[in-house]
Amino acid sequence: MTSVSEEPAWRQRAVERSTHAAKLRAEQRVQRFLDSAQELIAEKGTTDFTVQEVVDRSKQSLRSFYQHFDGKHELLLALFEDALFKSAAEIREVIAAESDPLKRLRTAVEVLYRNSHPHSGAQQPLFSDFALQLLVRHPAEVAAANQPLLTVFTELIEQAAEAGAVPRGRPRRRAALVTQTVMFAAFVAQVGAAEGPATPITAEEVWRFCLGGLSAAPPEADEQA
Repeated sequence: MTSVSEEPAWRQRAVERSTHAAKLRAEQRVQRFLDSAQELIAEKGTTDFTVQEVVDRSKQSLRSFYQHFDGKHELLLALFEDALFKSAAEIREVIAAESDPLKRLRTAVEVLYRNSHPHSGAQQPLFSDFALQLLVRHPAEVAAANQPLLTVFTELIEQAAEAGAVPRGRPRRRAALVTQTVMFAAFVAQVGAAEGPATPITAEEVWRFCLGGLSAAPPEADEQA
């Protein structure tokens, strides 16, 4: 027996349209808060700003802010997640035209290093100040934020292994080691630059270091972790 909808199609369409419009407005409000926070970080060179400053800059209400965020921590977490998501998307875009698996992996390392060590300073506090605090106090949130990057590097390491460019084994675990190495090297380079003149760590050095680690067969080469 054919089931009959409990309400007419026009009503369903009207509700869906209304829901879509409300979702779009909410996304726009959230983006204004994120953009305002990013502007404050760029101007101050630190994540030391108040929620009220973000609200004032966005020209929205404090009530609206707390409808979308629990507080400043969640706002910074959103910025951090967004930065890593965009970095993963950029990596996919940049390597799209490259066919060689090892070159694709090298390019990914270089892009991640550059993005984690921005010379403009626009995102630097997110990776130097906030990310370290987040790692110590909320490691599960860091793991969740890193998923887009981890997925990209796992795929690239698997492809390099299939091509015989690096040994097989534990691609996801090795991807985690590579991404952590690259991002920490960028952080150390930032600290060194702040302390005075020094020979900077280059993306080439970071890549060679990572390649050396990937080229060594893992202890359990047949384990796909």
